[in-house]
Amino acid sequence: MTERFKNHIDGEWVDAISGAVFENRNPSDVNEVIGLFPRSGKEDVEAAVSSARSALSAWKSLTPLERGNIVFEAGRIMTGRKKELAESLSRENGKTVKGALGDVQSGIDMAYFAAGEARRWYGKTTHSGLKKRFAMTKRYPVGVVGIITSWNFPMAITSWKTFPALVCGNTVILKSEENTPETAVRFVRIMEEAGLPKGVLNLIHGFGPEAGEALTLHPDVAMVSFTGSSGVGKIIGKNCAGRLAKTSLELGGKNAVIIMEDADIELAADGVVCGAFSISGQRCTATSRVIAHEAVYGEFVKKLLDKTSKQKIGPGSDDSSDITPLISKKQFDRVMGYVERAKKEGARILTGGERLIGGVYDKGYYIAPTVIDNVSHDMEIAREEVFGPVLVVFKASSYEDAVRIHNLSPYGLSASLFTKDVNRAFLFFDDVDAGVCYINAPTFGSEPHLPFGGVKNSGLGYREAGWAAIEAFSEVKTLYVDYSAKIQNVQFERKD
Repeated sequence: MTERFKNHIDGEWVDAISGAVFENRNPSDVNEVIGLFPRSGKEDVEAAVSSARSALSAWKSLTPLERGNIVFEAGRIMTGRKKELAESLSRENGKTVKGALGDVQSGIDMAYFAAGEARRWYGKTTHSGLKKRFAMTKRYPVGVVGIITSWNFPMAITSWKTFPALVCGNTVILKSEENTPETAVRFVRIMEEAGLPKGVLNLIHGFGPEAGEALTLHPDVAMVSFTGSSGVGKIIGKNCAGRLAKTSLELGGKNAVIIMEDADIELAADGVVCGAFSISGQRCTATSRVIAHEAVYGEFVKKLLDKTSKQKIGPGSDDSSDITPLISKKQFDRVMGYVERAKKEGARILTGGERLIGGVYDKGYYIAPTVIDNVSHDMEIAREEVFGPVLVVFKASSYEDAVRIHNLSPYGLSASLFTKDVNRAFLFFDDVDAGVCYINAPTFGSEPHLPFGGVKNSGLGYREAGWAAIEAFSEVKTLYVDYSAKIQNVQFERKD
C-alpha cells in the first residue's frame, strides 16, 4: 500500500484541508510511487502561518545559544542517520546514494556551523558623534519566515536556509518542493526529535501556484527565502515587494568555464565533464558554457568528447552511474525543447542531444550528455539556463575576449578559470560577473561556512550560507544610551 504523508502544522501531522493529494515518483523508475502527499492550498498556508506567528514570541525569547543547541542536536541525529537519509533522498531525487550522501553531509555541516554561530550573534559598539552617549547595534529575528526549496539538493538547501533562520529566532513555514517532499518530512521529524517546540517549524506540501503563491502573498510572512528558477524568483520578488516583505532569492545560472592556452587541458576536461554532467546538469551552478582559448580549442574539445563518451548513464540506485535521470517528464520536455530549438537556429550537436531508450532507460527520463558548438551569443541556448546535461562551447582569442564572452550572460552565479598564471587568476576574480569564482576547478557552489549567491539574474536580496545567512535572517537595531543629562542630537545645530 502506498504510504500517505502529511503536512506538519502546530506540532501535528495533518492532511490538506481539501483532502487532495499528489504522487511522488522515483525518477529512476517512474512506475514506482514513493508516496502520496497533501496538495496544500491557501487554507493550509493560513493555518501554518497562524501556528508560526503564535510560536514566535516564546521562540525568540530563548537565547541564541538555547536555539543553537537544538540545531546542534539535529545535526547529531542527522549524522547517525546519514545512510538512511541518503537512500531515501536518492529514491525520490534520482541521484546516486553516493551523491545523496554529499547532500546530507552538507546539511549536517550547516547544522553544526549554524549552531556555532549562535555564540557569535554579534552586534557592534562604537563611539557616538556626541559626548556622553553610548552607541551599539543588536540583532533580532525577522519574524515569520517562508522557505521554498528546490529538488536538486533537497536536504542541503533545506538545511542551509532553515538552520540559520531558526538560530536567529525566526519561526518557519517550510514549503517542500513537489518532486522531493519526503526529504522535507524526514527533516522535520528530526527537528521534532531534537526538541524543537511545536509551531516553530511548520511544513506544507504542494505546488508553487497554489501553496507557494499563498505563502509569498501572506501579510504575516515577514521574509521569503527561495531557491529556484529566475522566472519564479521574479514572481516571488514582485509578490514580496508589493507588501514590503524581505526576500532572499537564490536563482539560476549560465555558468562558464574559461580555459586559457596555458591550462592543464586534461584537468580542465575532467572539470568540465564533472561540472556539466553530474546529476544530469541539474544544478544551478552546473557548467553550461565553456570558453576555450583558440590555441587549445581543438585539443580541449577532443578530450571533452572522449571523456563525455565514457560517462556511465544509469539509475540512482547504481552508485557507479555518472549521469542519472532527469527528475521528471516536465523537466525532460523542457531540456529537449532547448536542444531542438538550438538545432533549428543552426547550432551543431557534437555529441548527445537525444533521449536514451531501452532497458533501464525506459524506466526514466534520460538524455545523453550533449555538447553543442556553432552557437552565437544571442541564441537561446547560449543565454538561458537549461538545467540539464547540455554544454555549449565557445572559442576566444584572448583572456580579455573570454571575459567579454562570459559577461554577455544575463546570469552571474558560478565561474571558473583554468590557468597556471597567478596574475590572470586574480584578475579573473575582479573581471567576471559572478558570485562564486573558482581557479582550476569546476563551477560548484560554496561550502556551508562561506556565503553563496549570484549577481544579475542569478540572485536578489542576500547571500545565503556562512555568516551572510545570519545577516539575512536577522534584523539590526541601532541603540543609544545618552548619559549627558541634556537633550542633544547630531541632527541639531550645535557648537563644537
